[in-house]
Amino acid sequence: MKKCDYCAKEISYYDQYCDEECEKKALDFYSLREKYTKVFSILNIIGVFGVPVGLFLSAIDAAIGFSLTAFSMMLVGATVIFLPFPVENMISSMKIKKAIFVTRMIGVGFFVIGVVLMIIRIILF
Repeated sequence: MKKCDYCAKEISYYDQYCDEECEKKALDFYSLREKYTKVFSILNIIGVFGVPVGLFLSAIDAAIGFSLTAFSMMLVGATVIFLPFPVENMISSMKIKKAIFVTRMIGVGFFVIGVVLMIIRIILF
């Protein structure tokens, strides 16, 4: 049996979604992704490049390096939490609903790591 592209329920071979609600949610997801892809990419680039720069700066000034690394991790985490755009392979294997959930959990992990780094920075420096 084929599965709904949004919620992964089993459906007829000729359908794409199990009902109109799933279709609406899937179309909303795709339109949101199309609308905010540039913002998502820019924030992720800033965050991803901020981590190695922060690690490099921590050799020079530990407080600034830890702060930049923590801020970059929190930026990536917050971006992925609020704009959960999983890659196409993830969507095709898990379907949209579960892929968004897993992506948000990864974002929460990044955000928590950033908060822990910021707490370590406050305690140590």
